[in-house]
Amino acid sequence: MKVSYCMDRNVDADYKVLNINFKKLKWIQVSVEKKWNLYWASSQSVRTLFRRNSHVRLNENQIVNHFPNHYELSRKDLLVRNIKRYRRILQRSGNPIAAINPNTKRYMYLDFIPATFVLPEEYNIFKQEFLGTGPSMWIVKPVGRSRGVGIFLINKLTKLKKWAQESKEPYNPNTPREHYVISRYIERPLLIGGRKCDLRMYVLVTSFKPLKAYMYKSGFCRFCTVQYKTNLDDIDNVFVHLTNVSVQKNGREYNSLTGSKMTIHNFRLLLEGTKGKQATDMMFDKIVWLIVHTLKSVSNVMVNDRHCFECYGFDIIIDDQLKPWLVEVNASPSLSATSMNDRIIKQKLVNDILSIVLPPSGIPDIKWNKNPSKTVYGDFELLINEEDLI
Repeated sequence: MKVSYCMDRNVDADYKVLNINFKKLKWIQVSVEKKWNLYWASSQSVRTLFRRNSHVRLNENQIVNHFPNHYELSRKDLLVRNIKRYRRILQRSGNPIAAINPNTKRYMYLDFIPATFVLPEEYNIFKQEFLGTGPSMWIVKPVGRSRGVGIFLINKLTKLKKWAQESKEPYNPNTPREHYVISRYIERPLLIGGRKCDLRMYVLVTSFKPLKAYMYKSGFCRFCTVQYKTNLDDIDNVFVHLTNVSVQKNGREYNSLTGSKMTIHNFRLLLEGTKGKQATDMMFDKIVWLIVHTLKSVSNVMVNDRHCFECYGFDIIIDDQLKPWLVEVNASPSLSATSMNDRIIKQKLVNDILSIVLPPSGIPDIKWNKNPSKTVYGDFELLINEEDLI
């Protein structure tokens, strides 16, 4: 059987990483209107594909690279709401994982997202938090955009006049509001060479019910190109505060040879040398905990179609106490390469994804039990398999 694939033209700016892997498998590229076995689609196309009135019925030899309602994890407001709901459910059931620290009034084990509110609906709740905690910086992000677009920092309520007014107005479906999330800014991040950084971790999910996920060992650390400062004069300087490569590549200090990135492997070695191996291992254990419980927070609301798999990009910032904080989750992490090393990592990433989601025959088949041999994991490692707990 000849295996065929198709790709959306707006999936990514760089198709080389994908095409190299498909060609290596001797797959044939076809248009989306033809008979295909794997559709590497944009998140919007997948929504259309699974829409009730789409009249599309996938057969058992067709798979796609997104779950129908992936936005429960990747939309910033829904992600926060799902995590908050998950913690409340565990707390009400008396689960010790959701224990509250009596001194800080914060979760002892599930405290991996900063205080976050949705604007304009939760403006008044945010205002109470802001006034009750003293001077602080907060970061504001549009819920439906990516790559750093529309993000800004505030340290005064006067900068939020727009949402203060909208929060008082009755909801009108004919004039939809653009939603934002506002989160307490991590003002004391871990600095490498005086610069702020964050981690991009790749997580492959092949099933949400039961939850089965893998974490990639070859992610990378992204750097700002300007020395980190919290001076008020720099509050609007995106090159100080935003690690997004799409932002930093426009800066004068951007290193095009490295893409202002470091591999997770090298980052770990650097951290072991400066903070010690025990502290570094503990930090990465906390990252695993963070990712697992983020996935669990959406597992009951995600449409678990057997035609689907998905590789998410988890963005995680580390503070100066080596505590990891979840920034956001990307449903379509960029496969564009900013350096040769970057291309090698992403090409291997796609190769390893295909090795796990395809059955031994190499032909997509939704009847397959989705239990690949460890020999095909590549640089992935099993993160969680709830089938083992049944």
